[in-house]
Amino acid sequence: MSKAEAEAKSKTKAKSNVSQYDAYFEMIQSRKKLSSSLQEKLTAAFARIPVSSFPQVARGKVIEVLADMSIGDAVKVLSESNIVSAPVRNPDAGDSMDWKERYLGILDYSTIVLWVLETADLAAAALTATSATAAGLGAGTAGALGALALGATGPVAAAGLTAAAVGAAVAGGVAAEKGMGKDAPTAADELGEDFYKVILQEEPFKSTQVKSIVKSYRWAPYIPVTTDSSMLSVLLLLSKYRLRNVPVIEPGKPLIKNFITQSAVVKGLEQCKGRDWFDSITMHRITELGLPFVSKDQVISCQSNELILEAFKKMKENHIGGLPVVEGPTKKIVGNVSIKDIRFLLLKRKIFTNFRQLTTKDFMNTIATTSEDMKKVVSPITCKLESTLGEVISILSTKSVHRIYVVGDGNDVIGIITLRDVISCFITEPPNYVTEFLGPAAQEMLTKGAE
Repeated sequence: MSKAEAEAKSKTKAKSNVSQYDAYFEMIQSRKKLSSSLQEKLTAAFARIPVSSFPQVARGKVIEVLADMSIGDAVKVLSESNIVSAPVRNPDAGDSMDWKERYLGILDYSTIVLWVLETADLAAAALTATSATAAGLGAGTAGALGALALGATGPVAAAGLTAAAVGAAVAGGVAAEKGMGKDAPTAADELGEDFYKVILQEEPFKSTQVKSIVKSYRWAPYIPVTTDSSMLSVLLLLSKYRLRNVPVIEPGKPLIKNFITQSAVVKGLEQCKGRDWFDSITMHRITELGLPFVSKDQVISCQSNELILEAFKKMKENHIGGLPVVEGPTKKIVGNVSIKDIRFLLLKRKIFTNFRQLTTKDFMNTIATTSEDMKKVVSPITCKLESTLGEVISILSTKSVHRIYVVGDGNDVIGIITLRDVISCFITEPPNYVTEFLGPAAQEMLTKGAE
């Protein structure tokens, strides 16, 4: 494919994804059974509320990770701070007043999932290259062959080949001692804890830095807003434009002042209980608002006997943050797996070393025996079609979860309601709003982020 063809393909994909934003939001507006006057008043009200009025993050300070921090250390920061994402600060930016130089983007668990899955496959491929290395091929050649055999493309082809090459040398010594010359998954399985060492405790995996993955593996663009922006801008970015978080900066200053997430917004909405405008919307059953937007035939789920690796791959391939764990042909819900659970693969060695054979059910059971908050991690949060929007918001807020599963009488999953969906119920988008109020630069970043 020529460079011109590649650029044309990229632009077409970006345009397609941007049109998906429009399609999603138009679908919601058409299904909401709310008066147009109420929606217009709410939208106008949110447009008048400055971002500076939104409550500060816990402890009044935004948790950041440094670009030169290792992935393992960054995961510890996210886990210990009980957050799912954090802005990545560039220590080489010095005293630069440009936020684009000061920050490289957002690191979240979705980014880490992408990296872990592809790195694990590359390391496994490197293990199979052992016999080639022993036969006289260089480690770099062997690693490259392993990556090519996997069909590695994109960022992994550019950065991952080096990792596979060095990984082949590391794994080569380990595998040679055990007399292994097998296919990648088998070699990884047989090595057990040694495979864990290759991934996280040996070079180059051990020293992989945040800056090497934060841009290549991200799911959404990095778009900050200023403190004098309107909350409508933030709500649109978190709903229609599918951002999970929006950094807030002060005009003329590069440091992040606040960090607004979908979860924080829904918690804020829940505190509006008792106000006429809020109650007039949340008193409705979810079906009267067109919910769930994700219907039964669109639900992406995982059977309890499927491998946990497959569950994470489904999240990666479908750009979703979690999925229900079900059993049987009726898809009766028995659990939930969130993208945040990837931390257990990285922080709990026993789980990681066996992850290629670990079923989703065993993964959940293992977490339940080791997690202090086992109910939140494993138990699925559900509601019925008869539930009101107010009840759904209350559950999402008090349980601090990102999605709720709509179930039938047999506890079968018939839909999903996400934080994005809830926020979308309260707003509409004025014509040309993003371009006029966020500026053409934001529109360009949204387009690039969709590529």
